[in-house]
Amino acid sequence: MGHSGGIPGSTPGSIEASIKGSIPVVDTMIGFAVPTAGVDRELPQVRKAMRGTEHTAEYLYREIPPDVDAPVAATLTAMDEHGIDVGLVSTSSPVALDAAATHPDRFVLETHVGTMGEPLDIVSSVRRIRTEHDEYGTRAVSLFPVGPMPPVPIDSAAAYPIYATCVELGLPIFINAGVPGPRVPMAAQHVERFDQLCYDFPELTIVVRHGAEPWTDLAVKLMLKWPGLHISTSAFAPQHYPSAILDYLNTRGAEKVVYGGYFPMALTLDRIFVELDGLATTGRIRPDRWEPFLSGNARRILGLNDR
Repeated sequence: MGHSGGIPGSTPGSIEASIKGSIPVVDTMIGFAVPTAGVDRELPQVRKAMRGTEHTAEYLYREIPPDVDAPVAATLTAMDEHGIDVGLVSTSSPVALDAAATHPDRFVLETHVGTMGEPLDIVSSVRRIRTEHDEYGTRAVSLFPVGPMPPVPIDSAAAYPIYATCVELGLPIFINAGVPGPRVPMAAQHVERFDQLCYDFPELTIVVRHGAEPWTDLAVKLMLKWPGLHISTSAFAPQHYPSAILDYLNTRGAEKVVYGGYFPMALTLDRIFVELDGLATTGRIRPDRWEPFLSGNARRILGLNDR
C-alpha cells in the first residue's frame, strides 16, 4: 500500500475522525497533572545542573502542561477528545490507583520499580510486582535504569529477579533507553545492553521507552534479531519521531512499534494528535500501520484483547 497519507475511510490528510470512529487508541504512557508545588524529588547534583528550571527535562520541551485541580477528569476529557480508549498508568501514583478503580474500562496499571535517587531494593520490588499483580491486576512493569542511585544497567544481574518475575507472571516490561532527559549519566541505558537481556530471557516481552536515541539504528537491528523486543514513541512529539523508527514501522516493524504519549509529563495530547495528523498528511506512516501502531500492538502486549 502506498504512502498516500491518512487511514482508509478517513478524510485525506487527517487521522482524527478515523481514530475516533474506528481506532480505539491505547496510550502506553499517560498520567495525571497532579499539583506538585513545593515538592522536590531531584538529586542534589541534578537540581544544581537544572540552574533554576522547574522541570527535570524542561530544556527538551517548549511547553510543559500545567497542573490542574481535577487531574483524573482532565485526563479523561483529553482522552475522549482524541479517541484514546485506554491509558497505561503507574501504581506509584495514588491518583492512578483511584482512577483505575473508578474507571477500570479506561485505565490499566503498571508497577514501576525503582525510586529516583534511592537504591533499588530487588527483593521488595519483586514482592511488590507480585502483590500488585494479585491485588490490582497489573498489566506491565516499568524500569528507569538511571533513576535509582546507583543506577541499574539494563543487563545488570541485579535486575534479573525482576525480569524473571515478569516472565513468570506473563507481564511485559517497559524500560527506558538512550540518553536520559534528567541530567544523570547515561551508560546504564545504552541500547546494546538489550542484546544480553534478550539472550538471557527469550520469553520476556520488552518495550523500549523514550526512543533509544541516539542508538535508534541499533535498536532496530536488535528488534529484527529478538522477537520479544519492541519500542515505544513515548516522550517524543510526533514531528520528532526518529526516522529509523518510522522506517521500521513502515517496513518490517509493523508489530514492533507501540504508541506512547507523554501527557501530562511534558506534552499535550492536542500537540501530539495535531502532529500525528502531520505524519499522515506527509505520508510518513503507511495507512495500514496506524491501527497496529496506535492500538493493536499495545493490546496484544498488555493482554487487553481478553477484556
